[in-house]
Amino acid sequence: MFNVVVVIGVFVTVLTMIPVLRQLRTHPRGLFILFFAEMWERFSYYGMRGLLIFYLTEQFLFSDSFSQGQYAAYTTLVYLVPLVGGFLADRWLGTRKAIAFGALLLVAGHFTMAIEGPPAVQTLTVAGHAYAFQASGRMNDRQVCLKVAAGCYPVTGGKDGGMRIVGLPATAALPSVLPHGGYTLAVEKRDQGYVDVFYLALALIIMGVGYLKANISSIVGQLYRQGDPRRDPGFTLYYYGINLGAFWASVVCGLIGQTVGWWAGFGLAGVGMLAGFAVFVWGKPLLEGHGEPPDPAKLKKPLLGPVNLEWLLYLAGLVGVGIVWVVVRHFQFTGWLLAAGWVAALGYLGWFMIARCDRVMRDRLALAMVLILASIVFFTLFEQAGSSLNQFSERNTALPNNGFWTVTPAQTQSFNAGFILIFAPMFAALWAWLGRRDRDPNPAVKFGLGLIQVGLGFFALVWGAQFHDAAFRVPMMFLGLAYLLHTTGELCLSPVGLSEMTKLAPAAFISTLMAIWFLASSAAQFFAGMVARLTAAETVAGQVLDPAKALATYVETFRDIGLVGMGVGVVLLGLSPWLNRLAHGVNDAANHPPPQVDSTAIDRDPAAMR
Repeated sequence: MFNVVVVIGVFVTVLTMIPVLRQLRTHPRGLFILFFAEMWERFSYYGMRGLLIFYLTEQFLFSDSFSQGQYAAYTTLVYLVPLVGGFLADRWLGTRKAIAFGALLLVAGHFTMAIEGPPAVQTLTVAGHAYAFQASGRMNDRQVCLKVAAGCYPVTGGKDGGMRIVGLPATAALPSVLPHGGYTLAVEKRDQGYVDVFYLALALIIMGVGYLKANISSIVGQLYRQGDPRRDPGFTLYYYGINLGAFWASVVCGLIGQTVGWWAGFGLAGVGMLAGFAVFVWGKPLLEGHGEPPDPAKLKKPLLGPVNLEWLLYLAGLVGVGIVWVVVRHFQFTGWLLAAGWVAALGYLGWFMIARCDRVMRDRLALAMVLILASIVFFTLFEQAGSSLNQFSERNTALPNNGFWTVTPAQTQSFNAGFILIFAPMFAALWAWLGRRDRDPNPAVKFGLGLIQVGLGFFALVWGAQFHDAAFRVPMMFLGLAYLLHTTGELCLSPVGLSEMTKLAPAAFISTLMAIWFLASSAAQFFAGMVARLTAAETVAGQVLDPAKALATYVETFRDIGLVGMGVGVVLLGLSPWLNRLAHGVNDAANHPPPQVDSTAIDRDPAAMR
């Protein structure tokens, strides 16, 4: 339970936290609370995300295609429901109350995920006789064999797409080579009660993120006045906090989930969310009144007997859990729901732009939508991490597996977050340094660079595939290079996008536009699921049958999506001068009032004046 990834993680965290803490001292004190609250929320989310695709294929023995669709349905809804949470916070609840309620739902959801139940069993039927597969271990420790009489024999893919039973005696009741179509596979002992509990856990998590995610990012923006040059660095530091949680979730939950059990990995994620809730409640005074309800008296007024509006909104959230419990089971239905969300969001945006905006505000919102559309392309590629790239690490990556020198497939999810820890302070300092010299690239340029880099990341894997070993496993360094390029691309796009949404949005529209930003991530998750399903492989008892065919499929898919990412990035770079005019100087501090300075911070640290 202690390996090289943990040691490297401690070193990277200590090394990178020093400049982060120094920079945090020059920012509003509320950023510190939001930093740590979101860190623990992301710990819970990424701890669960790193295990989910393996849990679906190995615990419940769902097929690759179904599991990738199920994963995408979950992540699509995770980023779709914040549209509702942002709207309710803007209109009635206020962001702080919405965040607290969402955190409690998340705690309940992650602890529910820890209810594991017995694993499903897969059977092979030949000429009317059924044989059971026997499986042990999780992820790259998993061993699968077919129980025949007194023996248990490994299986591999056959030349014609069938199956070969390795080492089967000639006297066995079935042949060692089974042609395609000469057998049937079925899953038995999949307990529907535990499947329903699993979906309840997903529904609680989805609704919790819906109330929390967009709103906590909105409070970050509210801590800074327009034109404050600390805003972009502040969001990048906040992004560091997000990835500190994601990093340690992948390292610890990924290790414990494989070595102890699914229940332990998921349960630890719940503990992390509980810590995030405690930090947020404790730090309320440091938020300086930001995030409070727009009309507290209206919120407390009884509407249904003694039940006031606030509690009705909480009850509506619980009803929403029941609705999501049904919806999350169906990938295609989630797509229709996503489309309805986009129709509603764009309709509301169009009405707001016509009825409530002048020309400058309309142009800024138009720019926001261009950036949002570009982010869909980026995150469609980037979010292969939790599904196809996660399975690629298990099936076709040569991960070290020798005691202390072990890297589990789920721990490879920490590569991206670990690179964020290293490079986020550098990018924050870079943007600030360029900003002071009026040479900071405009957001469209940063977005274009981000898209080009995420495309190049997939080409790193295509390049590495030619160096595979006899088991068709690619050296881990190429997976690391892919995640490095995805990370530098992400730092050019994601924190900048978060910051830009708070700049481009009118005050009355900020949480809603932030929710649309996450709605774009929802669309990307859905499209990412469609892409991931292109990489589906035939499996038995959660183990891939033909690693060579699986690798060839990954290479073809990664090449195609890499070209898409790079192409869109080049187009965005070409359009950047025209797009920048739509901002009407929103990134120019000279066009806004000077930043509001916290006098108490100046007393603590004279550097806050700079």
